[in-house]
Amino acid sequence: MIEHHFPVTVYYKDVDQMGIVYYTRYLEYFEMARTECLRSIGLSVTDLEGKGLYLPVSECSLRYHRGARFEDRLDVCSQIATVPRARLTIDYTVTDGAGQTLVTGRTIHAIVNKKGKPIRAPKILLDAIETHLTGEQI
Repeated sequence: MIEHHFPVTVYYKDVDQMGIVYYTRYLEYFEMARTECLRSIGLSVTDLEGKGLYLPVSECSLRYHRGARFEDRLDVCSQIATVPRARLTIDYTVTDGAGQTLVTGRTIHAIVNKKGKPIRAPKILLDAIETHLTGEQI
């Protein structure tokens, strides 16, 4: 399994009137963590897009377990467990400094060309993911 940890600090802009992280912010945290996870295995999103490969989110889900608050330091763990064929699935777990699970979620990404037409996973994506699906933590 490919696993990448991305640190996030909760800023005032992230919280709602009750002082808890606004629910949509977690999708932004997922996006940042996903970009860094892919980079950690040698896949720059900019480079992929330069080659005409796009990974739009086609589905997402989140489950809220506890709320994070202003100035909390969080860890967003991204995991890729399978080699993509036509879609890339990434699972996420957000924990606080004490290791408590706050949010779990998943994004599913279509693999499309520049015109938005679905394609099978190209060699560059397959090679990077297959190479790193060794169980080593990144």
